[in-house]
Amino acid sequence: MSRFKIENLGTPKVASPLQLSTVRGDNIFNFINDKDQLVYDLSLENYNQCIENNEPPACLEKAGPRQNIFFEPKNVTAAIVTCGGLCPGVNNVIRGVVMALHYFYGVKKILGVPYGYEGLNLEMGHGFMELTPDKVNDIHQFGGTILGSSRGGQSVVVMVNTLVENSIDMLFTIGGDGTLKGANAIGEEIQKRGLDISVIGIPKTIDNDIDIIDKSFGFETSFDIASPILRDAHNEASGAYNGISIVKLMGRDSGFIAASAALAMPVVNFVLVPEMHFNLYGENGFLENLKNRLDTKHHAVIVVAEGGGQHLFEKDEVRTDASGNVQHDDIGLFLKQKIGEYFKDVYPTTIKYIDPSYIIRSSAANSGDSVFCSGLAYMAVHGAMSGKTKFVVGRVNNKLVYLPIKAVTKKRKKIDLESEFWFAVLQSTGQPFLM
Repeated sequence: MSRFKIENLGTPKVASPLQLSTVRGDNIFNFINDKDQLVYDLSLENYNQCIENNEPPACLEKAGPRQNIFFEPKNVTAAIVTCGGLCPGVNNVIRGVVMALHYFYGVKKILGVPYGYEGLNLEMGHGFMELTPDKVNDIHQFGGTILGSSRGGQSVVVMVNTLVENSIDMLFTIGGDGTLKGANAIGEEIQKRGLDISVIGIPKTIDNDIDIIDKSFGFETSFDIASPILRDAHNEASGAYNGISIVKLMGRDSGFIAASAALAMPVVNFVLVPEMHFNLYGENGFLENLKNRLDTKHHAVIVVAEGGGQHLFEKDEVRTDASGNVQHDDIGLFLKQKIGEYFKDVYPTTIKYIDPSYIIRSSAANSGDSVFCSGLAYMAVHGAMSGKTKFVVGRVNNKLVYLPIKAVTKKRKKIDLESEFWFAVLQSTGQPFLM
């Protein structure tokens, strides 16, 4: 089986209600065929290797509406669940899925699952929320999720029983790595029982750490909102002689928000991310580099991702949250303490610490993310209606495609410290390659 092959519930035999075209040149959008494939690795090296080995390149299935669909729309009951931490754009995706199901395909029964996977355990007593176009019409203007969310899993057997008992034909799961793994487990239980229920993933992680896909929704909004905060942090730092501002941004295992925010607002002098190992002390350590900065410019702005510098803590045991994510110690407060101790006997400094994480993640999506969210939602619905299952919709090489959930959950995406992206960050900040 191909690495990126998408599973189907069966042969699509129902004519799509969408009035689209099958010919080029008539100025009407064309149905997408499953044979419409996009090459994953676009490098010349991969191209030459495929020719040399006489093998086809790894390809991705293009997202979009199919001419024949699997489900009879008038009989469909769909459900939407949001899991994990908040992220800008969740309400946009909910709205997009509801609107596409209702107006594109004529689906009349759409259920919202309250408080994450807890809502699929009826013993929790949350019930369901009926979603209609009127109900979701304005929710894109607000952050958070109208369905509520939670961390942690529930019994896969119990959740599938709930889907069966409520005659749910498709489950749209909006969440990050843990949510998607849970969705895949639900899909496997469905497959084991021989049921015709589609499971769809729409990747949600503010940290942008889902593997393979270009970016996840909410990420652009996160560093957009962080940018003016960094500007204000710079104002605080430069307003005092030897002033230091420390801004902690989200990024448990990947530092994309911190790095991107620093590029978007180039007043940052140090970016510390989980991918880099740095020393506090020593001739080229962080604190000595910070002193050199203060000696010449008399102010500094430091941006640190929440998962940065965890190697500096002495830990007796690894703590995890309900989703199985490692709980990190507060690197922001740690740096403030260590910087204060270091400069105590050197010269006076003024240190300001700012943590806007929960303000950022609960904000409404910006215009760029709003457009992206709608596209993801629409393509997720098209894939679900055609009977595809255990897949996510994402952007790869700037094209929307379908990917098996297993393909994107094997590992977390991280910053490549030898990439042009990270080199741009170092050029912007002026910090050394290694500390």
